[in-house]
Amino acid sequence: MASNSTLNNFLSLNNKLTIMLAFLCLVLHLASAYGSTSKGKTIILLAGQSNMSGRGGVHNNTWDGVVPLQSQPNPSILRLTANLTWVEAREPLHKDIDVHATCGVGPGMAFANRLLQRDPGLGPLGLVPCAVGGPRGTSISEWGRGTFLYKQLVRRAKVARREGGSIRGMLWYQGESDTVSEVDARMYKMRLVNLFRNLRADLGTPSLPIVLVAIASANGPYIETVRKAQLGITLAKVRCVDAKGLPLLEDKRHLSTLAQERLGPMLADAFLTLKRCGLTKQKYAYQSL
Repeated sequence: MASNSTLNNFLSLNNKLTIMLAFLCLVLHLASAYGSTSKGKTIILLAGQSNMSGRGGVHNNTWDGVVPLQSQPNPSILRLTANLTWVEAREPLHKDIDVHATCGVGPGMAFANRLLQRDPGLGPLGLVPCAVGGPRGTSISEWGRGTFLYKQLVRRAKVARREGGSIRGMLWYQGESDTVSEVDARMYKMRLVNLFRNLRADLGTPSLPIVLVAIASANGPYIETVRKAQLGITLAKVRCVDAKGLPLLEDKRHLSTLAQERLGPMLADAFLTLKRCGLTKQKYAYQSL
């Protein structure tokens, strides 16, 4: 009887230990899964006007809902919403940020998927949409230090960082609205440089990598003046991707879904080269197939 009692006690203890071990493994697994999506994120800011927020697939103020393969959701890609919470990212990324226009496909998701494809160690990614185009676009002067758009950009960036992770870069696509006035076009380079310097200072990231896009379309006649300014930026850790030649929508101002599908990987390749090559100046241009 004593031996049976001892055996039963041993089996009972063994079962308890097995259950406790299984429970511990489950807790560790859940903690790891939570940490992989909420902590240690590579944070990328997305800023500018309508071609950054995305109008791909938008016709007559209605988005067609078509999301290309390169822009599909990925559990390792998150988005900071307008109410400052992290959710799994999916198109349209700027739907609750650029609220006075219909958003469609932009370059952000294609950029992020390409980034993780080439360098999985950068994940998880935290995209912070900040671009605003609205119905009329936004000029570079509306992004100057102290403006609403600038303060929103800085605030969202700081919240994103506070939630876990580090700001590793910014994508900037803007300038179409500065082609209307010759004065604005000529002032563009100085204003853009000031924006980048101020943002780096206010975020405490003096060498923040920035990839900007040289515009492919314009609201006015001074497109080449603005493009020359963008292509001529020589700040350290800044690279320019040329969108000229990418297909446009019927309005001749906004990039199509196909164009955004191609632009995203171009931005990712430029970002990775910038990350690896330090101060080496390089320009990336779209070449039609």
